[in-house]
Amino acid sequence: MRTTLSIDEDVLERARKVAAQRRAPFKKIINEALRAGLDIVGTPTNQRPYRTEPIAMGLRAGRNLDNIGELLALIEGEGYR
Repeated sequence: MRTTLSIDEDVLERARKVAAQRRAPFKKIINEALRAGLDIVGTPTNQRPYRTEPIAMGLRAGRNLDNIGELLALIEGEGYR
């Protein structure tokens, strides 16, 4: 199958160099490189999911998280606004 690709200059030069070293057709080198790259890209990584452990920090007695205005007034004083 014939298609058109835009290849960066550095990648093109590396592919040409490999083709010359191996005395293989450029097309063959590109196809091998794409297959190898797609195998790597298509393989899922074995990374563990990111998790954080919660730490109970507690809430001082007399403070209510349901009313943020009241909480700010207690923490920062009445002039917080």
